[in-house]
Amino acid sequence: MENIQPVKQRFGIIGNDAKLNRAIEKAMQVAPTDISVLVTGESGVGKESIPKIIHSLSHRKHAKYIAVNCGAIPEGTIDSELFGHEKGAFTGASSTRSGYFEVADGGTIFLDEVGELPLPTQVRLLRVLENGEFLKVGSSQIQKTDVRIVAATNTKMVKAINNGKFREDLYYRLSTVEINLPPLRERSEDIHLLFRKFASDFAQKYKMPTIRLSPEATDILLKYRWSGNIRQLRNVAEQISVLEQNRDISYATLKNYLPDMGSNLPAVIGGKKSDGDFSSEREILYKVLFDMKRDVNDLKKLTLELMKSGNAAKVKEENSSLINKIYSEGDESEEALAPIDETDSSLGNQNDFEVLNIAEKASEPQKDKYVFAEEIKEEENLSLQQKELELIKKSLEKYQGKRKDAADELGISERTLYRKIKQYNL
Repeated sequence: MENIQPVKQRFGIIGNDAKLNRAIEKAMQVAPTDISVLVTGESGVGKESIPKIIHSLSHRKHAKYIAVNCGAIPEGTIDSELFGHEKGAFTGASSTRSGYFEVADGGTIFLDEVGELPLPTQVRLLRVLENGEFLKVGSSQIQKTDVRIVAATNTKMVKAINNGKFREDLYYRLSTVEINLPPLRERSEDIHLLFRKFASDFAQKYKMPTIRLSPEATDILLKYRWSGNIRQLRNVAEQISVLEQNRDISYATLKNYLPDMGSNLPAVIGGKKSDGDFSSEREILYKVLFDMKRDVNDLKKLTLELMKSGNAAKVKEENSSLINKIYSEGDESEEALAPIDETDSSLGNQNDFEVLNIAEKASEPQKDKYVFAEEIKEEENLSLQQKELELIKKSLEKYQGKRKDAADELGISERTLYRKIKQYNL
């Protein structure tokens, strides 16, 4: 467009990159309408300039323009900031307050970092976009507002939607027109131009000569990644302008102001994991448990073979590799097998192994075992009751029948102690 240059000069936009020019053209085209606009791009690319252009070229230019950083407002107060609140709506609400949507009626609101909005606030914002209605916090009276919304984000909105952090319907209402600003590394022809502009501005601000880059320094300036984009470039220009006595900046000097210059290479992402590389402690725990399970199964196998054959030496010889796998060192395996020796009297005779032969006796009734278990349980219960009875008697004797003091010493309530006294007929 022919009139794009005056807009750049008015808003201090420097550069001739084709993607940048296209973004400004789209902003100028949508400005006369009232449709919502979503500005996307990395942090530091200058997204705040686009809503200013849209507002200044719209029929709302004489009304209010309010910029809100959604990421800087605490979750507990953001609804009050945007929509206002009634007196007494929450602790500290000593008076009625008008929110940004009420104050900016007829104007434009710029919601920066809109991806940081909490989900309940997203529902309120969706209602404003759909029919211009909102409710103050603590109020049941519906209010109307006529506000143009321009939002901006540096997050991947599709990913945020998939993760349940942003409403899909709100995204489509905000992004009726989407304007993307390119990162600085994709505007290599504009980098030196921007640096010279910043250097000139800081020279005037601090009343000192303008810094100049050598050809080698200019070359490194263009090749650097600039992950912080224009904001980082401006910061570097200001640091050098203030700190360097020599106004001719060499390659070595500039390199000192560029972080990670030595390792400013693309990182290898998504490579194949090695066997021992786990992404979380949970995976490590799973591996340990699986290894333990495998070892237990191996030990079961050895035990079963030993029970069937009764010949420890033969079992040891036939399963030497399995034993070495279970026990990492040879000495440990020998020591572990020491009790399993035919000459060891602790093993008893062949009849001992026949008694332990689970496989042959698995189908036989096990009634006697259950009776025996019940007897043990009954004896244990009797023993516990006897001990409880003795403790209660001693406590009551100690405190001469005072139930409250006895209950405190026993660590139970007086009501529980009274119930126990009735139970044991004390």
